Amino acid sequence: MQPVGESIPFLLAVLVVISSSSGCIGNSEQTDEQISLEALTIAAEIKPELVGTDQDPNLLANFLSEELKADVTIYPVQSEGAMIEALRFGHADIALMSSSTAWMGWKEYGLEALGADEKSDGRAYYNANAWVKSGSEMALAHLDDDPLTDPFALLGGKTSCHTGWLDSVGMMMPMGFLLGLGYANIIGDPNDVESLRNTIHSFFNDNSSIPESGTPYFGFSGALKCLSDGTGDVAFVKDTTVDTFCADDLPHREDWCLERSEYVSLTSFGKTPSSALMYNPEFLNLSIAQRIASTLVSMSEDSELSTLLLNTLNSPGIISTDAQEHLGGYSAIVVNIPGMQSYFTQNNGDSSKPNLSVIRIAFGPKHSTIEDTDFDSLKNYLEMSLEVEIEVFRFDSNRAIIENLSAGEVELAFIGGIAAWSAWKESNLSIMAAVQNSDERIYSFSQAWVRSESDIAAAKNDDDPLTDPFTLLADSNPCLTGLIDPVGALIPMSFLIQNEYSQNEVDSWNPYLLQETLSSFFNSQSLNFPAVNSEYYGAAGALRCLSEGSGDVAIITDSTVDTLCGSSDSEENQEWCLEREEYVSLQIFGKVPGQSVMYNPAFLDVVSRTAVLNSLTLLNYEIFLDNFSRSGTIYTGCYDFSTHVIDEDSPRSDCGSEILANIFDSPGIVRTTSQVHLGSFSQTMAVFPGLSVYVEDYPASDE
Repeated sequence: MQPVGESIPFLLAVLVVISSSSGCIGNSEQTDEQISLEALTIAAEIKPELVGTDQDPNLLANFLSEELKADVTIYPVQSEGAMIEALRFGHADIALMSSSTAWMGWKEYGLEALGADEKSDGRAYYNANAWVKSGSEMALAHLDDDPLTDPFALLGGKTSCHTGWLDSVGMMMPMGFLLGLGYANIIGDPNDVESLRNTIHSFFNDNSSIPESGTPYFGFSGALKCLSDGTGDVAFVKDTTVDTFCADDLPHREDWCLERSEYVSLTSFGKTPSSALMYNPEFLNLSIAQRIASTLVSMSEDSELSTLLLNTLNSPGIISTDAQEHLGGYSAIVVNIPGMQSYFTQNNGDSSKPNLSVIRIAFGPKHSTIEDTDFDSLKNYLEMSLEVEIEVFRFDSNRAIIENLSAGEVELAFIGGIAAWSAWKESNLSIMAAVQNSDERIYSFSQAWVRSESDIAAAKNDDDPLTDPFTLLADSNPCLTGLIDPVGALIPMSFLIQNEYSQNEVDSWNPYLLQETLSSFFNSQSLNFPAVNSEYYGAAGALRCLSEGSGDVAIITDSTVDTLCGSSDSEENQEWCLEREEYVSLQIFGKVPGQSVMYNPAFLDVVSRTAVLNSLTLLNYEIFLDNFSRSGTIYTGCYDFSTHVIDEDSPRSDCGSEILANIFDSPGIVRTTSQVHLGSFSQTMAVFPGLSVYVEDYPASDE
């Protein structure tokens, strides 16, 4: 017997016959007593190979024909989309279709449901789940009870196994979940469902399986096979799929199955409605539709007829329902799929326009010295691009930004990477983009720098495996940037603890305990954290501390030395700089995420945030040119690389390159996700349980 979900054409054929048991075409004004069933036309995909098998619809048709005396005809179609068209124009009266197709027919054309397929466990829905292998990092994150490890975030970059294009369980539910909660960003037009394909390949990878019907990885069994044989890393199937095909005690278990214990299900994405029996109220009388539903329900309640339904439908029967009851809950997740918000909004397919009338943007401590006129240029650009009002707010702390994002008081925020990490983990906020550094990276590295004549530098350069420069860091005099600073404290200490240079015996961390750990590793007599704006404060201060001989090692970013002391023209260097060759770097400690573009997925809908993201990244394609010659003509203005148009009329400050330089000191803004941009810092903080709540208050070096 074929599993339900893989024999939808057969189910439709059977329901052709079932529906003939009662019902009537047309919206007649006759009373219920006057209405009689004379004919019923069913849209269905018919597979000839089912005839003569235990799944032959004629077995059920013969029984119903004798009981109900109705003329039933089949309207053959090639797809579920054609079923909608058949119902829409009255060519057919009834059809069983998947929940995703039924939902679109309901929302777009006002089709209604009269019944739903009941599963063998009595449910009229599936739980849509992501299944992974037990040894995967997703499974370990799911089972470790650690709030810093999120199995869904770890799905990014993996190879996904879907059941088919726009399938409810295998695509619509998981992608709606991932987009709705900000794990993924739409790539392309948010009002075009075809953007979902690029979105899948962007969030997962290009090898992700979106199979066609008839191919080895199609359907529930195909997606599970894709995971089982190692083709993919995650299968999006039902909560019951693994036990249906791979339970250890099955007599005819699939040969590609792993041991049952090797499959782990992540938390369900939600309930996916079962296939729905749909009709068009314009052509099928409501009372007749209700009679059809009543007949099907009565069959389900009779043990003999229920067995007949089970043998032919792979289900004990049909339950009576309507579209709102059966499909309504589906909307909350499906609305996040590209192209689906048009069913709920008046956007009219304009992909450049958000669903909001105003977008409020927050800036924090890093931007405290930016002139209002520079923010006005950004407002002008976004208002012209998005056709909505833009408001800019400044906050003096990261905590204030996060609180306002969490409460929906602002829609967007530019915030330092480490504060963004805290907001991601502690407040369920998400990242859509990151601001590039001058070297076009969206991160930097924490690194120890020493003077070239030091013993530590000698140990690093002697190629002797018995001399370890990190061992020599113990009891040295450090030049640190701050206590909770990720560059100068958190990332290096996490590295030293994980590599057993320092001990970690603390179950719950706070800043005082972190300071004690730093003191126990470095020279406790010389350990101090410089006051804000003092000569040794921050990354520049730490390098100055090393340069002037006040410390043995400066823990700063990998680019600090070249930025401050790397110029061949000594006049451009800081006055306290040594010669460039007098600085030696050790192995990096870890990655520091840079400035982030953050939002709250609970308040900023998918279409709006995609429109904003597209506009922000288009800043990268504008550059202001002075006296640019093209075809013998001299131009001065803002050149758009994407359209090859030069705007000579707008002020220079409104050009993308100027906005990026004046506000962000950056060459560009690039798309990213929370896991890609911030995930590595979770590995750092895993060493310090309890310390994450303190991070957002610290004015980190990237702020």
